[in-house]
Amino acid sequence: MLVHLTSNIPRRVVPGARRAISVQSLLHGSKESNEAGDHEIQGHSRLIARGKYLHGIEVHRVKPDTVKEYKKAAERYYTGLRDDPELRVKLSGNFEAIVGEQDTFYHVLEYENHSGLDNAWKRIPGSEHERAHDALRPFLQSRATQLAQEFAFLPTSPPHEEGGIFELRAYQLNPGTLLEWEATWRKGIEARKKFLQPVGAWYAHMGRLHQVYHLWQYPNLETRKETRESAWQLDGWAGTVHKTSQLARTMDSLILTPLSFSPLK
Repeated sequence: MLVHLTSNIPRRVVPGARRAISVQSLLHGSKESNEAGDHEIQGHSRLIARGKYLHGIEVHRVKPDTVKEYKKAAERYYTGLRDDPELRVKLSGNFEAIVGEQDTFYHVLEYENHSGLDNAWKRIPGSEHERAHDALRPFLQSRATQLAQEFAFLPTSPPHEEGGIFELRAYQLNPGTLLEWEATWRKGIEARKKFLQPVGAWYAHMGRLHQVYHLWQYPNLETRKETRESAWQLDGWAGTVHKTSQLARTMDSLILTPLSFSPLK
């Protein structure tokens, strides 16, 4: 749930450390996590986040009979944010779900960390951007926003080829298991990289917490099938899937297509 990304989706996340019981055990739930974090009682962000950018994930559920009008209004709003040099907002991707909750759109914005988001929030009220955003409202059934950070070991990157489809994998983790999930997945992803490089991976920082996301690009569904089948033949991938599945409450696979103005296509 990218902020509840599809009906029950997703995202990587973790707030600051919980205090009660043992903070050490909550932050470092496994041997791998202990080795990854040798700093006692630190927040998850200091241990696993890249820390350079903050990503906003905006989810819009649109009235089915207004999709065309919504797309036009969304293009005006998001390209307006992108093209305003004072906002310093970048678009990472703008997508429509074709598998998952229908008539749902995902917009990923990149800010220059928290100060960059503060700057944008100060400048938008009363501006043309606020008016463009208000023009979206008549087409929406609901909307949600989540702030996420990149995993340090996998910064967001542009796709190597244009075209095809994107798959957003979303996981709702059990509270207190983010570091264990990250340590396990980080090892397994090295195996997957032999076939395909992920576009990006994030965990929820504000909004619905304990959610993890990673985004992949494929030429088509057949290639996705073949790539995933090949990965199962690699040492380490099956173990990664088994371990991480034990840490998640829900898992979602969303197939997305980029909108005409999306930088990821």
